[in-house]
This record gives sequence, C-alpha cells and structure tokens, in this order.
Amino acid sequence: MIVNDPLNLAPVIREKLETVFDPEIPVNIVELGLVYELITRPDGTAKVVMTLTAPGCPVAGDIINDVQQKVESVEGVKQALVELTFDPPWDKSMMSEVARLELGFM
Repeated sequence: MIVNDPLNLAPVIREKLETVFDPEIPVNIVELGLVYELITRPDGTAKVVMTLTAPGCPVAGDIINDVQQKVESVEGVKQALVELTFDPPWDKSMMSEVARLELGFM
C-alpha cells in the first residue's frame, strides 16, 4: 500500500480498513491486498484507492460504502473519497502472508 499521509492518520485509518471484509472471503481488505493507496490532505480529505477481487463483484457497492463510512469515522477526517481501480488487476500474489495462511494458500 502506498501511503501519503500529511495528517498522520494512516495508522488509525488502516485499523478501520482492517474491519472491512468482502462477505464471501474471511480476510479483511487490507490483508487481501485490495487497498492500493491511502492519501490524506491538509483539508481533512482522506482518499482510498482500492480494487476488488473481481470486476463483477456483486457486493462492490456495499464494500465501497463500508470503506467510506469507516474512514469518515476517524477523528480528523472530514471527507472520505473511495476510488475504485482495476489497474493493476488484483491477483493472489497481492495478499499478505496472513491472508494466504488464512485462506490455505501456504
């Protein structure tokens, strides 16, 4: 994950993002490697650039809304923006070791 964090909120935002799950996968979106960038700005905006495990994910809207709500709940964040990208496309190599162990890929 690329972090540009002049507000020093990334550790708290990351903790919140670790509570967001794809309902079909028992691993959070951070450990899955779905979060590509986390950016905070002096005006209180926090931007999360992320992807999904598949472009046609049926719960994409729910995941994005959950990310936005969790990030906006962080003290110091006035607005959360979530940008969805499929460049680069997600693959299993982006998962953390914890995620690979949890899902039986190790």
